[in-house]
Amino acid sequence: MHVHLDAVGGAAGDMFAASMVDARPDYAEAVEAAVQALGLGDRVSIAFETHSDGVLCGRRFRVTSPAPPHATPADVVREWIARASLARAVRMRALDILALLIEAEAGVHGIPETAVSFHELGGLDTPVDLVAAAALIEAAGSPSWSCGALPRGRGMVRTEHGMLPIPAPATSRLLDGMVLVDDGIDGERITPTGAAILRHLAPEQAADFVPRRLRATGHGFGSSTFEGRSNVLRAQFYEPAAENPEADRVAVLTFEVDDQSPEDLAVGLERLRAADGVLDVSQHAVSGKENRLAARIQVLARPEQARAVSDRCFRETTTLGLRWTLTERFLLPRTMMSVDGAEHPIRVKVATRPDGARSAKAELADLRAAGVGQAGRAELRARAERQALGDTHEDHVGSERDHDND
Repeated sequence: MHVHLDAVGGAAGDMFAASMVDARPDYAEAVEAAVQALGLGDRVSIAFETHSDGVLCGRRFRVTSPAPPHATPADVVREWIARASLARAVRMRALDILALLIEAEAGVHGIPETAVSFHELGGLDTPVDLVAAAALIEAAGSPSWSCGALPRGRGMVRTEHGMLPIPAPATSRLLDGMVLVDDGIDGERITPTGAAILRHLAPEQAADFVPRRLRATGHGFGSSTFEGRSNVLRAQFYEPAAENPEADRVAVLTFEVDDQSPEDLAVGLERLRAADGVLDVSQHAVSGKENRLAARIQVLARPEQARAVSDRCFRETTTLGLRWTLTERFLLPRTMMSVDGAEHPIRVKVATRPDGARSAKAELADLRAAGVGQAGRAELRARAERQALGDTHEDHVGSERDHDND
């Protein structure tokens, strides 16, 4: 499962809870159980209310609690969560999000974390938001997460410390490194709790080229209203697209190298070939700048790991830039078999051709490990491939779809 968050209006703890439950109403029970486990009794009540702003419909997460005190020590909030009869995974997530908040507040004010007190976040709704978020993340099965650029907001916000710029200092600290955009709308858009939840989720913000099937969408409304824009956080639930056994997508990365010695480039490409997410690496001789002989490198990679593979290309070669694209490819159905070799098993890849005929190819790594010369390897290869094609009791060790040149 993959969840994508769109901060259309912004992000806050209550908006996150409302968007998740609006997409998956069955998750409401997990939130109710987590809030009940806090042991706050009738001091707090929660409700997921249906809501519409005349443009979109969704839910609001309503938390009814006493007015917050002037300040609540962060250790008190931590104790509320730590002593709650929560599932361990939920408790640890809630405490982690809280720790991010405490760290941000301590860093902003230049005080020890033990001295942090919450003002705006000092009410009982804060631990409720934290355990609700933790329970929802666990209910979703700890999926992967992504989000678009986050709205920066504009203006000032009134706090116990006086007027502060938006995003609030603690929020800015929590969003450090994330992509923000000024969409021209005034007001606070990301709250500290919302920022802490996002920091905990560590969502990917790069373009997502992985085919996914949309299964559910939810809108979580915030309490503010904006002219011309719904104040919602949208949550979209995706599952992997059903795989076609004859076709899939692959990322193709290409670049040229003309200032790296052939010996060192060979080492770099071998390391690149072994990197996670890489399916194949090939090189071709081309004429480069000023007619210098250069190597054109082509790397095939899994789409979801294209960014990591590009970083590895820059690390292992002297190239200063690369091009990449997504392309469709057709594959023959194939399986990997294990047959008896001279002293150890030999893996053999067996493919089924369009006319139903089968072809086989023994794995070079297993032939190399046999420790015999060229003639011995050729004989071992032929015997293993004949055995694989004639074996009616195939001992499959897994389907193989990774290497295009095999």
